[in-house]
Amino acid sequence: MMKKPVIGVMPLWDDRLESLWMLPGYLDGLRQAGALPVILPLETEEADIRQLYGLCDGLLFTGGHDVDPALYGAAPLPECGPPCRRRDALEASLFRLALEAGTPVLGICRGLQLINALLGGTLYQDLPTQRPGSVSHVMRPPYDRVIHPVALEAGGTLHRLTGQAALGVNSYHHQGIRTLAPALRADACAPDGLIEAVTCPEHPFLLAVQWHPEFSFRRDGASQAIFRAFVQSCQ
Repeated sequence: MMKKPVIGVMPLWDDRLESLWMLPGYLDGLRQAGALPVILPLETEEADIRQLYGLCDGLLFTGGHDVDPALYGAAPLPECGPPCRRRDALEASLFRLALEAGTPVLGICRGLQLINALLGGTLYQDLPTQRPGSVSHVMRPPYDRVIHPVALEAGGTLHRLTGQAALGVNSYHHQGIRTLAPALRADACAPDGLIEAVTCPEHPFLLAVQWHPEFSFRRDGASQAIFRAFVQSCQ
């Protein structure tokens, strides 16, 4: 029996309850694709982070708190939510290790935003006030339905994975990529021009999407393909 790849999943943090939590779709999507997901602790000691990293064949950077604007040299706007600096520190360290070693990375929502910031890009702290447009990026439940399309970059990662020129996606975010990091390439865009997926050509497997395949994977083939390609790259 082939050993399943272990995926380190970034923890979600509840400010009010001061506790870790997790959306089951992240774990279920990885399990369906053949991985063994493990929720990581909110650790900030570098030696412990390195030990945790050594247990993982891949890293999933999940959604959650707004990224601290200090990571991209900006002052917080009133519309920016409070950061979780312990989580920012954990993920920055893990991402640096993954970048150096070529460990596979999948980013979802905040994950895309954080990766862009860590690589030198900037973010819109609040799309409705900084970049108002015709596309709604914050949907109401249920979250497993299509709210807007995205156009895929011809020949890009998602185009190859799905065989499609466009996808219908769900959407729940108020921040987004403002300036794309130099190391990244846009892989999908919304009708209003907002970048909705990125890849890193110099990395063996780095894919990040702004939408939420953890909500839609049960019946959406493209979401399944994203999890499957990530897990396969970790084997």
